[in-house]
Amino acid sequence: MKKSIYTSIIACLILCSLQACKDSFLELKPRGTDLEDNYYRNRQEAYNGLVAIYDVVGYQSSSYTTKILATSAASDDHFAGGGGSSDLPNIQAWSNYSLNPAVGPQEDLWRRNYMGINRANILLSKLPDVSMDENEKARFEAEARFLRAYFYFDLIRYFRNIPLIDHPLVGDEIYEVVQAAPEEIFALIESDLNAAMSNLPIQISATTEAGRASQGTAKALLGKVYLQQEKFDLAAQQLADVNGEPGQTSQYGYRLLDNFADLFKVDNKFNSESILEISFTNTSIGDWDCIDCTEGNILNILVGPRDYNVGGGGPDYVAGWGFLPFTTELVDLMKSDPRYPYTVIDMHQLTDEGKGSYTPGYMDTGYFLKKFAGREADRAEVGTVELNFPQNIYDIRLADTYLLEAEAIVRGGGNMSRAADLLNAVRARVGLDPVTATLENIKSERRVELAGEGHRWFDLVRWGDAPAALGSRGFVAGKHEVLPIPLLELDNTKLEQNKEYGGTK
Repeated sequence: MKKSIYTSIIACLILCSLQACKDSFLELKPRGTDLEDNYYRNRQEAYNGLVAIYDVVGYQSSSYTTKILATSAASDDHFAGGGGSSDLPNIQAWSNYSLNPAVGPQEDLWRRNYMGINRANILLSKLPDVSMDENEKARFEAEARFLRAYFYFDLIRYFRNIPLIDHPLVGDEIYEVVQAAPEEIFALIESDLNAAMSNLPIQISATTEAGRASQGTAKALLGKVYLQQEKFDLAAQQLADVNGEPGQTSQYGYRLLDNFADLFKVDNKFNSESILEISFTNTSIGDWDCIDCTEGNILNILVGPRDYNVGGGGPDYVAGWGFLPFTTELVDLMKSDPRYPYTVIDMHQLTDEGKGSYTPGYMDTGYFLKKFAGREADRAEVGTVELNFPQNIYDIRLADTYLLEAEAIVRGGGNMSRAADLLNAVRARVGLDPVTATLENIKSERRVELAGEGHRWFDLVRWGDAPAALGSRGFVAGKHEVLPIPLLELDNTKLEQNKEYGGTK
């Protein structure tokens, strides 16, 4: 979603510098405000503003926090890992549920999403006065609304009690912001997505517009939003439009890939299974002085085995940092599944066969996330090699929406035959026999199909299964379903801490 739709990083200078954007969204006069006041004079500047919103979807913080890293570490599929118990302490805190308002990934996750919302609000406020083709202007508006809804959906799932900001804040208004009721946030998300639908294209060219939102992307997100609120019939309707006939090509051009392994080939970007995909490149100039400036995928270095050395005939993994080792519980569940060898690096097997060696890290199990492990063949050509890997990441893919629709149908008492067809299309792709469409079977299928892709924690919380799955890690029912509001956001504002963390909200 970055390099695929623009050729210059100038868009990041429109609203604020990358470093300015790292401050609280309540900052009175961010650096770059004067430049923004004089911007948006024509179509190109509006387009640059749109790209600046998309850029935040792939946000990676200077403390290495990413959406997948943080939520995966919090799930029962992974430990935080790394080099020791103090390695990335904010991630460790969510993994072992010792997080508190001062320690945890909440500041980065809050900042990322409100940065995107701020950029969307500015573009939406400026577009009416931009001289450009009206049809294209309508599309830009639809994309900005989609992206605002996307960021709000993450925020409401992380924090529950968040401010609703639907326009650029000016002057003292910044200090008067209060949190909205969750139903108001969901109403804005639904309104934005429904308003965006008619002005988004049916399909996107993978060669000229890869990464931009289509009508199918918006419907997929709206289906997820409805499911989160247990509006099962509405969720199933939206997702059915996205999915089409199970196993066939949908109206939006989506189709399950024939081979599961092809999903994670680095050069197989924006394929027929991709609904919302984040783009990365190994030609970025990102370096240690500005980690969040990089356009490379830092997850690739984070999850590889520590001090990896290839042996005779072994795979060419780079020596990574050992984060997100799989739990043995997940490995035991997956070992007989056809997706296992494409999901898990089994260092026990590689070591026994003389094909590789590594240094065990913190909470090591010997099993690592193969889907995103960096490869020597993909090392960066410029910049800092550790920060510049080119593998894209799916935020939403078709197997995900198949299983979400099946869940909505089963929980809503809908067409069970269709639910079974959706579930078993995912299984048939990897040669597994059909099973009955029960909620437990759908849960199990989501876990193994989407392992390591950042969905598991959200699933557990949505199902109410998190206390049972994560209680041994320190998860407390009625508390850890949400994150604390970042301390920075409470200073000199009217925002209140969530009651689960000692506040009143």
